[in-house]
Amino acid sequence: MLISQYAREDGTPQLVARDGTEAYEVRTGQSLYALATECVETGQTLRDRIATLGMGKAIDLEALYAAGRLLPPVTHPDPAHLHLTGTGLTHLGSASTRADMHKKATGDETDSMKMFRMGVEGGKPANGSAGVQPEWFYKGNGTNLVAPGAPLVSPDFAEDGGEEPEIAGIYLIAADGTPVRLGWALANEFSDHVMERRNYLYLAHSKLRPAAIGPELVIGELPEHVEGTSRVRRGNEVIFEKPFLSGEANMSHSFANLEHHHFKYPLFRQPGDLHVHMFGTATLSFASGVQTRDGDVFEIEAAPFGLPLRNPLAFTPLGTPEPRTEIRTL
Repeated sequence: MLISQYAREDGTPQLVARDGTEAYEVRTGQSLYALATECVETGQTLRDRIATLGMGKAIDLEALYAAGRLLPPVTHPDPAHLHLTGTGLTHLGSASTRADMHKKATGDETDSMKMFRMGVEGGKPANGSAGVQPEWFYKGNGTNLVAPGAPLVSPDFAEDGGEEPEIAGIYLIAADGTPVRLGWALANEFSDHVMERRNYLYLAHSKLRPAAIGPELVIGELPEHVEGTSRVRRGNEVIFEKPFLSGEANMSHSFANLEHHHFKYPLFRQPGDLHVHMFGTATLSFASGVQTRDGDVFEIEAAPFGLPLRNPLAFTPLGTPEPRTEIRTL
């Protein structure tokens, strides 16, 4: 089942579900967050709860997409309680892309390649034990979550803006602190790769950018092998198109290991919080020499996830002086 949300006339979310090609409103005034919270409390699955509520009128999701009315498939009523995070160097092939960005003049093996090798050797532990830690990054809270179709805005101090096509796990923390996975969504883990390449220690800065997920959320288990395509459109032209692979069959870590190393921190097990955790990629237009421009449209699609995720790029032209943030003394 695929779940999405669109904005009603008053701006509140309307839940939509589909099992095939036709999408229907779910007969509820609740958002996915409210519905999922109720399901966690009662022990009912999302699929069963939606079946109990029943379906209303048919919905044209593409028309809503074109009208700019689609929302992220899940949001939190308080954006400060939604966390955007992720892991890198998790996919077979991802290390070569990153290593090329962080080559050392000495020719020594990069830290990125070392981290990747650690994942290959210990990222899929047996017998339920914890494996090696992955690279981890923070992208911000719900204020940085962008709706499908909305611009990914690169800040005025950015040096670049580029897509990272990923799969994200969506989690709600239960009252007892247990993370509960709601499902999976496509994600654009938008980053500043020029800044990152300048110095690996700028990686954390380069990730503090908006991110988009959706438009639809897949509930249930994710296939072990996922094939997708990442594109960059400029006007009527496709200037970049490349396939990407995901799913555990194409990863150096298991999802269980990546989830463990995120949620092992009590900070990330606060009841009621939402987590959008992105699991890495091996495909970047930046690595192929593409220089993005204002107005370019990123498009990410993969068969299990329904509609593609599209977002235009918007940023202040390079060369604009970075304004200093002034601090006031109380």
